[in-house]
Amino acid sequence: MGCTMARRAVPLHGYQRDWMLDKSRFKIGMFARQTGKTFTTTLEIVDDCFEAMSQGRRARWVILSRGERQASEAMEEGVKRHARAYGMALEELGYDFVADDGTKYKALEVVLPGGSRITALPANPDTARGYSANVFLDEFALHAKSREIWGALFPIISAGHRIRVTSTPHGKGNKFYELMTGEGEDDLWSRHTTDIHDAVADGLPRDVGELRAGLNDDELWAQEYELAWLDEASAWLPYDLINSCEDAAAGDPSRYEGGVTFFGNDIARRRHLWVLWVLELVGDVAWTREIIELRNAPFSVQDATMDEAFERYRPVRIAMDQTGMGEKPVEDAQRRYGEYTVEGVNLSVPRRLAVATALKERFEDRRIRIPAGNRELRTDLHGIKRIAGATGAPRLVYDEDDAAGANSHSDRFWAGALAAGAAAGPPPEYSYTPVRPRPQDEQARRRLRMTRGSDPNADDDRRPRNGWDAYLPAAGRWR
Repeated sequence: MGCTMARRAVPLHGYQRDWMLDKSRFKIGMFARQTGKTFTTTLEIVDDCFEAMSQGRRARWVILSRGERQASEAMEEGVKRHARAYGMALEELGYDFVADDGTKYKALEVVLPGGSRITALPANPDTARGYSANVFLDEFALHAKSREIWGALFPIISAGHRIRVTSTPHGKGNKFYELMTGEGEDDLWSRHTTDIHDAVADGLPRDVGELRAGLNDDELWAQEYELAWLDEASAWLPYDLINSCEDAAAGDPSRYEGGVTFFGNDIARRRHLWVLWVLELVGDVAWTREIIELRNAPFSVQDATMDEAFERYRPVRIAMDQTGMGEKPVEDAQRRYGEYTVEGVNLSVPRRLAVATALKERFEDRRIRIPAGNRELRTDLHGIKRIAGATGAPRLVYDEDDAAGANSHSDRFWAGALAAGAAAGPPPEYSYTPVRPRPQDEQARRRLRMTRGSDPNADDDRRPRNGWDAYLPAAGRWR
């Protein structure tokens, strides 16, 4: 009865009906973007709750999405919309789900007639473990820690619950790839695949040529719309590009030649790494002289580490992550080294893309050298993936499954990207011309020495204790 009601309430294309009517306990679908996979699956969930109400029982579903925004969209554009189409009254609830590490996730919930409940919240190993219910994993290939989520989830659904998994592909380094291809799994799954061409042939009103021209990216098109498993294509820095720029001489501070240097600094206080990446320009090649990593270090230690590196390398430009907690470290560094030397970089989506592109271009042009054989660095660099955002524009995300061995959270990558961004463009040129004091300035200096005694470095509030000895009477200060 529920299925009949669903077909009458909402018109579906053939591939959507096939997915909707498949009642397999384990069901997984790989769908192209903009083909209605979340819409159809939330329809199945509401239909199941409607059928449960008709039979005098209760259904329990949990939707795990990649983030709070996606969870809210699944609830607002899917569950609530379908409930209204079915004429089902609903009670809306909202509460904080607190993970084991204290992190709070916003949970959205509706209670339907008959007591059935549907909850939507961001996917996390703790949220996956926190419920006993039928589960919908929405865009599972994009979930951070997808293997940990699956490990926490499977004992729950093995008790008899159903599971629905949908996604576009996102490379091969995640649990969705393994489930969809059957690698390492028993043949328990009912699998569905619909690319953009299948969907259009089945009635989806889309202009394929216009979509492809608008995206203007062959690799993203192949992955997001034609469902190609393009693991290396989705990596911002493929391994062959990383390999081509490795050098055994890179990363050795003793090889610093005294040239122009640039710093990139990714800032963190807890959990993530504080990373300082030092590049020296030798000709047009940026050599990595040192990558300094701190974990859970107090800000005072971070400042002292930066001071020591500044003394060793005398950078002409320091690019620091000013996002979030970076505000104060950037202000402090500008006060110590000067505003023209230190640039605070707010890593908005466009700015992330800009500095990441600067790093990628150096790799593509072989104009950067990185330490050879550093597994954590290689994994971290490879862990940044390119995906299509909600508007179709490319976004960069960190694949924690692919970079599980990096012991980081893209911190090394962004420090390197900031350093590459700082080094973009022609290096500044410096010259120095000594200034001889004017006779009247020298006379004023001598008069002041006479009043203070013979020691030119004696205390005077107007003069910093730095050994400089040119007094500027007009300014009333030493230079």
